[in-house]
Amino acid sequence: MSTLPLHAAPTGPAPGPRTPTDTEPADLHRIWPATTTERPHGDLHVGGVSLAGIAESHGTPVYVLDEAEVRDRCRAYRGAFPEARIHYAAKAFLCRAVARWMEEEGLGLDVCSAGELELAVTTGFPADRILLHGNAKSPQDLATALRLGVGRIVIDTSAEIARIAAAVGTGARQKVMVRVTPGIGAGGHSKIRTGSDDQKFGLSLRDGHAQHAIARVLDQPRLELTGLHCHLGSQITDVKPYLVAVRRLVGLMARVRDTHGIALPELDLGGGHGIAYRPGEPSLDPGRLAARLRVELARSCAAAALPVPRLIIEPGRAVTGPAGVAVYRVLAVKRGPTRTFVAVDGGMSDNPRPALYGVRYAPRLIGRHPAAEDERATVVGRHCEAGDLLAEDVPLPADTHPGDLLAVPVAGAYHLSMASSYNLVGRPPVVAVRDGLARVLVRRETLADLRLRDIGL
Repeated sequence: MSTLPLHAAPTGPAPGPRTPTDTEPADLHRIWPATTTERPHGDLHVGGVSLAGIAESHGTPVYVLDEAEVRDRCRAYRGAFPEARIHYAAKAFLCRAVARWMEEEGLGLDVCSAGELELAVTTGFPADRILLHGNAKSPQDLATALRLGVGRIVIDTSAEIARIAAAVGTGARQKVMVRVTPGIGAGGHSKIRTGSDDQKFGLSLRDGHAQHAIARVLDQPRLELTGLHCHLGSQITDVKPYLVAVRRLVGLMARVRDTHGIALPELDLGGGHGIAYRPGEPSLDPGRLAARLRVELARSCAAAALPVPRLIIEPGRAVTGPAGVAVYRVLAVKRGPTRTFVAVDGGMSDNPRPALYGVRYAPRLIGRHPAAEDERATVVGRHCEAGDLLAEDVPLPADTHPGDLLAVPVAGAYHLSMASSYNLVGRPPVVAVRDGLARVLVRRETLADLRLRDIGL
């Protein structure tokens, strides 16, 4: 048994000093789960379980989630931010087992809908450790949050203030936060940058809307303003945007104190922590981020004569992303005049991210040793879209053929949570692995499932 050559450093921050850089190359952070090992005949094991064996027993496409990796990453965040509350961003991927793991590891959740909230609470997750987000919360979202006793509702628009206050029961109070847009553009793609003023989320710090909303919340006796919230974007690999956000939001907290005589006790900096999807890509180290934030928050609060608020951090993909592996079976290989296309039995219905954001992955042949050198190939899906690409211009053995298995690492976030049944192709199952055992967390969506929803005859 040998460790994959793509492995190098353990997941999460290690004890001891860190290097003085804000980002680290991906070869210092595994793009495969830490339990991944290479076996004879080219098979890979994750969590002590054969990926090829899972493909044979559960079919393909199939998503494999390493429970130990998820838990290790939760503990890494808690170790890096012992004074903060860590809330897992459920939109990255949520099922009952993941909610249970988060509860057992001491994390909170942030959710974006009544559906995510109901699933978590009915699993046994404490509602008071859940934050509800959303730029356009439906009446059902708010009613469910109040009925279940959600810990915080993050106000994203001024119109929500009166709606929430009116729905709170007599004699009760609901804790809320105000989402502030600090005017910071950060993130790996224009479609996932949420801290600037020209997008749909939050209330602008620059034009005074945030201050006005804060004043309105403080005038509502049924609402308790616990702090400010911001989220800068996703796939951020630089600490600096977070430091700028701290300075701007502490400045706003000082103005709230001066105007209203209140020192807000909480500051939520959201998530968006970038991870490596391919060797050589940067990632954001939680330990480095925590150390820099701690210093900046203390400095900014001292300058403003404010008590240091309690931090809330919301990692999502950084917790589950590197713990997931997608396994596909090759259906066809087509050699064109300029490119070789390797078509698999999944595609944009189970991973729309390449089509949405141009995300690049590093798939690998598993289950056998190739007899040929690598060639450049484009892995495509089975759907009727020219943009149905899973991995463009990647090295794959020249003898890749129908029936082969391809494994795609870093598949644990924003794959199945964004999946669809396009072309009436059912969504894949999720199989958890740990200590040599595999169990299904989410079963495959079948044609019978799809037919049951169609009641039009």
